[in-house]
Amino acid sequence: MNIQNNSIKNPHILIADDDSDDRQIIREALNRNIPRCLYSYAEDGEEVLDFLYHRGRFTNKSYPPVDLILLDLNMPRKTGMEVLEIIKKEPSLKHIPVVVLSTSQEEDDIIRTYNLGVNSFMTKPISYESLLNAMKILGKYWFEIVELPTQAL
Repeated sequence: MNIQNNSIKNPHILIADDDSDDRQIIREALNRNIPRCLYSYAEDGEEVLDFLYHRGRFTNKSYPPVDLILLDLNMPRKTGMEVLEIIKKEPSLKHIPVVVLSTSQEEDDIIRTYNLGVNSFMTKPISYESLLNAMKILGKYWFEIVELPTQAL
């Protein structure tokens, strides 16, 4: 198993959210704090899996490995819970950190995501300034502080 240096040069974040405005605001907030990031998007749970498995519209497309998934729980076709369960059971994907970024504050959702193997659960901040601050902390934590594997364990 290879371990990343404390700083990933160009982290690749998959933003999985069915709301295009939320995707754009999250990207802007991350970009202000981690300008070297690469971003990919998924609009629903099936598209997350298609991206990760290089199928559907992502077949024959080359993307760098995903370093972090920001996952909304309330998405069509497959919910964030369903996607999380699949990712964390799949040997080739389970090493990818998943941060749930959801409007939900339900204790049951929080408990269930942690039971499924989520790495962090964050409630989407209401104000833009709060989101900027949250993305700054998120970026610093995941790409400067922790050590991440570069491949499946």
